[in-house]
Parts: sequence; C-alpha cells; structure tokens
Amino acid sequence: MVIKKIVAPATIYKKSITFAGNDKRMLPEFDDLLFPWIGKTAKVGSFFLSEVFRLHQIDLNKEQFLLLLKLYQQDGRPQQQLAFITNRDKTSLARLITTLEKKALVKRAVSKEDKRINLIYLTTSGRKLFQKTLPIGKKALENVQSGISEEEITITIHTLKKVMENILKEKQQICKR
Repeated sequence: MVIKKIVAPATIYKKSITFAGNDKRMLPEFDDLLFPWIGKTAKVGSFFLSEVFRLHQIDLNKEQFLLLLKLYQQDGRPQQQLAFITNRDKTSLARLITTLEKKALVKRAVSKEDKRINLIYLTTSGRKLFQKTLPIGKKALENVQSGISEEEITITIHTLKKVMENILKEKQQICKR
C-alpha cells in the first residue's frame, strides 16, 4: 500500500489572517495536521460509545467502561496503578471511582499490606454489567472500523504510536529547560 504524504511541511502555513490594525500573520492549516484529528476523533468516539450504551439502557460512559475493563482484566488493582494505566490524574480517577461506587459497580478496600493503598474491586453487579456491555461496545467499535482494511488499521496504530513517542520526547525536552 502506498501512502501519500498529505501535507508537505512547507505548505502547512497557508492562510493569511488579518488581525486588528492590519496585522497579517500566517496561521497553520490545522485540518491538515494529524493532532487535531486525533482529538476530534477521540471526542466523537466517546460521545458515540456513550450513545450506544444509552440506547441499550446501559448507564456508562467511555471512561467508566474502560475502568471496568481494566478491573475485569485484573481485579483488585491499586488505585495508583489504575491512574497510571488509564492515564488519569489521581483526583479525576478518584471522582470516577466514587461515581462507580455510587452505582454499586466497584468497591474500594484498604490494602492489608499497606494501609495507604486503596485496592479497587468490581462488585458482582459491576462484573455482570461489564459482561453485558462488552459485546455491545465491541460490536460498536467493529462497526466504526468497517471499510478500513487490516493494513490501514495497522498503519494507523503504528502512526499513532509514533505520535505518542514524539509527544513524550517533546515533553522530556520541555521538562529539561
């Protein structure tokens, strides 16, 4: 498969915008950059998955579903570990867990080995809801990928991993300054 380069680096800055006082500046063509499309796709995907769940009378959003998935894969994870693997800060993860506790889908338990550590477990209803939700979510995601070849999916995943690596490298450079 031949992949054409959509935007040459020299052609990214195309639009000249006039600001107050006839100040003309070149602005990037953001629709020709990869990063905005990643964000747009993630946002639309989150809304889509939440809507699919709502249509099946499942009271979960994407973030809640992903947390249940991580606990289904390995129950009793430390809260700190969940924050790391879900790429969330401690505060937003704590709110997410509290929401799921109120729905009786997860429970916190203090670690017997270290009282400072909270372990998060699926409840029986959390496990049942996840088992009901998994095929629905999987089917929705498969439908979204319809018409995209396995090769295109592999290339896209590879490209996104490169973008992630570049972000992490850039972040390290910024932190060194």
